[in-house]
Amino acid sequence: MAVAILARAPMVSVPDINVTGELIRVVLSLGGIIALIFAAGWITRRLQSRQFIGGRRLRCVESMSISARERVLLIEADGKRLLVGVGAGGVRALHVYEGTVATEQAPAPVATPPFAELLSRLGRKS
Repeated sequence: MAVAILARAPMVSVPDINVTGELIRVVLSLGGIIALIFAAGWITRRLQSRQFIGGRRLRCVESMSISARERVLLIEADGKRLLVGVGAGGVRALHVYEGTVATEQAPAPVATPPFAELLSRLGRKS
């Protein structure tokens, strides 16, 4: 009985799928999406680091969170430094530092040994 029912049912054709072609298409699409992500990151960094004509006269030197809603900012504007408190009630200047801005010295870079020396140290430890 089941054979008779199956014999009368129309045959469903299975589409012929090229597995290799589909796999290549998926991998290339994934590579394209990853390339777009990296390109967007590169463009964002380039636009953020771009200097405007005349230079920037205002920059945030440092910030520190006091509580969940209050912060203290050290802002440099036209050679002066301002200590500013920011909170739910608004913004308030806490102190204005007069005089020239002290230049910050970057720490000297630590000399790194060559890669071969690091690799030999790693081999000796085990």
